[in-house]
Amino acid sequence: MTDSNGSIRITRGQGGQVDVGGVLDPLAADILRRTGFLFEPSLRGHWVRLPFDMGCDWENERATWAAEMLTAARYPVYLDLDLRVDAPEKTAPPPHRHAYRP
Repeated sequence: MTDSNGSIRITRGQGGQVDVGGVLDPLAADILRRTGFLFEPSLRGHWVRLPFDMGCDWENERATWAAEMLTAARYPVYLDLDLRVDAPEKTAPPPHRHAYRP
């Protein structure tokens, strides 16, 4: 699952689970743990995933949060489009109008 450019990939697997692939250094692993990902021992090292059966909304929020935190730490991150939580529309406050009278 490692991308050719060395990015960290957060994807939804065929079974519906959210997995992380790529080379993780200690900081990236800590960020993933803090955002709710589990590190399960496997034959090839660790399987990094979110807990099962927490619901798609929860999984999407955690995956998006992890991607944002990893990006802020300057890691190249690929996040599946179906995992991305769109930020709510931000509306600018109306301009302040002064009642200035000469």
